[in-house]
Amino acid sequence: MDGGATRVLGFAGSLRTGSYNRMLLEAARELAPERMSIGVFDLKDIPLYNYDVEERGDPEPVAAFKRAIADADALLIATPEYQQGIPGVLKNALDWASRPPRSSALQDKPVAIMGATPGMTATARAQVQLRQALAYNSSYTVLQPEVLVGRAHERFDEDGRLTDETAGKLIRQLLLNLADLTRRLRTP
Repeated sequence: MDGGATRVLGFAGSLRTGSYNRMLLEAARELAPERMSIGVFDLKDIPLYNYDVEERGDPEPVAAFKRAIADADALLIATPEYQQGIPGVLKNALDWASRPPRSSALQDKPVAIMGATPGMTATARAQVQLRQALAYNSSYTVLQPEVLVGRAHERFDEDGRLTDETAGKLIRQLLLNLADLTRRLRTP
């Protein structure tokens, strides 16, 4: 971190144009504390993981994703929940980012997780699964608060802005906790 500023890379586990999780990332950008910037990476061009392809060298979208992770001080992942777990697009991106093992861009990276879905139970199960994948990569996840935005279709206005005040407060606290964790991990 340069001069105390925290550079966060955000990405959503959804490719849908009107994704609630992309909207959640935009809300986080607006709610970010002073001295934190949040850039957003779109996973749409990352191909399916294939070791044969990796042996020939990372495709450019994968290399760009790994560089963006390495250049960030911390990550912010917004995940929907599909079939009680993380979506394939997110798992695939993490599979690429986890390479090479034990020295990947995810190694020792602080990460905050949040999620939105139209369902009643929000994204609790997907977030547990995501924490497991990140723990395997020796990433550090912010544990509290949990940002679980259920009934997402009722929480954003027609312009895609978050209207749920409680969710906004939780996102703000999540980002403050991410900044704190990032500082503590970087302090010698």
